[in-house]
Formats: sequence, C-alpha cells, structure tokens
Amino acid sequence: MNPYYPIGSEIPGYVANKSSVLELLGIFFSACIILFTATYFVAKRVQPNLNGNELITIMWFVLSGTIHIFFEGYYAANFQTLGSKQTLIGQMWKEYAFSDSRYLTQDALVLCVESVTAMFWGPGCLLMAALIILRNPFRYPVQMIVSMGQFYGDILYYATSLFELYVAGKSYSRPEPFYFWFYFVLMNAFWIVIPGALIYQSAVRMASAIDIVQKQQAGKKAK
Repeated sequence: MNPYYPIGSEIPGYVANKSSVLELLGIFFSACIILFTATYFVAKRVQPNLNGNELITIMWFVLSGTIHIFFEGYYAANFQTLGSKQTLIGQMWKEYAFSDSRYLTQDALVLCVESVTAMFWGPGCLLMAALIILRNPFRYPVQMIVSMGQFYGDILYYATSLFELYVAGKSYSRPEPFYFWFYFVLMNAFWIVIPGALIYQSAVRMASAIDIVQKQQAGKKAK
C-alpha cells in the first residue's frame, strides 16, 4: 500500500523516494537562488539601466518559465510512470504529490493543465523576460496573455481539488498540515497573486496608452 490519500489510490509501479525531504527541498530552493542570481547579472549586462521592478519581474518570469518547461514538462512526459521514478525531478514530484495525489494517478485534468502550461506558458514566460530586458512595446499585451493563462490554470487547479474535498468529500492531500498549507496552498498561491498583479499592471498600462492615443486623435480632429 502506498502512503498517498485517498487511501487505496492505485499508483502503478510506485516506489518510495531515496532522497529525504530536506535534500529535495534544499536542492529545489538552491536551484532557485542560482537561477535568480544568474538572471540578475545577465539582465543587467544586457540592459544596465533596468529598475528594481523590472528586474524582479524578469526573475519571476525566468523562474516560472524554467519550472513550467522543465519541471511541469517532465511530469507531462512521464505521468504514466512517475510513481516509479527515482530521478531528482521524479522524486520531487512524488514528494509534492503528498499534497495532491492526482499527480501520481494519471488524472486527466492535472495532465491537461500541466501540459498546456509546459507547452505555452513556459516559453511565453521566457519570451516575456526577453521583452522586458529589450523594453519592447509588446511587453504588456504578452504579459497580459501569459499571466492570464497562469492565473486561470491555477484557479482551475485549486477549484477542482477543493470541489472534490468539500463537495465530494474526497481528499487528495495527506492530513498533515505541512502538505496542505505549505505545498498545496502556499507553493501554488504565487501563481495567483503575482500573475494577478501583472494582469492589473498590464491593463492599466494599455488603457493609459490607448487614452493618450485617443486624446491625440481627438485633438487632430478638432483642428
């Protein structure tokens, strides 16, 4: 019997992780720090006058894009055999699955959401980082599209799991608070809060630009 909820879930070929939780989390967060540092220096080298907000946004999109392509892409490519994996990313997924066992039971919704995220929003995030560094005017329309995709996917992910929990009475998370509050709630909340703020920023900037153009056109007609 495997340790995932709901009890009795069928996970083909499941084997327990060889690495400890501290090792897996340590590697993950260390990789994030290295990625942030490298992104900062590359961005500043290409565009030395980037401000703080631009740098933070660039680092967010590079981190998101990397996670979407390599981490979530790994899941999409290996979802049928993930329970048996002892690769680093495979073990990380099995650790995260203590908060949502759907990742190990070949759930159709999770597979579709993660596949779309890896294929579209991952490359979109890296494109966004480049657009900000180059200060391309297409930044805000693309930022709106990519952030909306992330926001919608995360809302759908939360909603389906919570529906199963509170309506169907079926929990995919182990009862320990750490798994639900840290893995499921906190680790996913970043992809609601930050994309939400970026959607708002994009809407304000685009509306402001359109307002300026409309006033200029009105002024020309008045003459």
